[in-house]
Amino acid sequence: MKDKQQSYHESFRVSGDEISAKIKEIIREGKARRIIIKNDKDDTIMEFPLTIGAIGILLAPIYAAVGTLAALAMDYTIIVEKRDNPEKKDK
Repeated sequence: MKDKQQSYHESFRVSGDEISAKIKEIIREGKARRIIIKNDKDDTIMEFPLTIGAIGILLAPIYAAVGTLAALAMDYTIIVEKRDNPEKKDK
């Protein structure tokens, strides 16, 4: 039987020049399962999963794609799906 882990979402509003640094910070934190990047019209621009085994292989293309978004100098919303909601420690 699989152990179902609870997840929750957190969002950040960033400008184009801040997006790369914020994505790197989220990945370094290590609790993100999925990152979704939306533009100011709420259209999904990019979405990618972050799994433990794939992180080392996928980081370079992810950083390159995020860098391309940064060059567009728009406002973005980063939605992060995380595991282990800190508000639900006691069950």
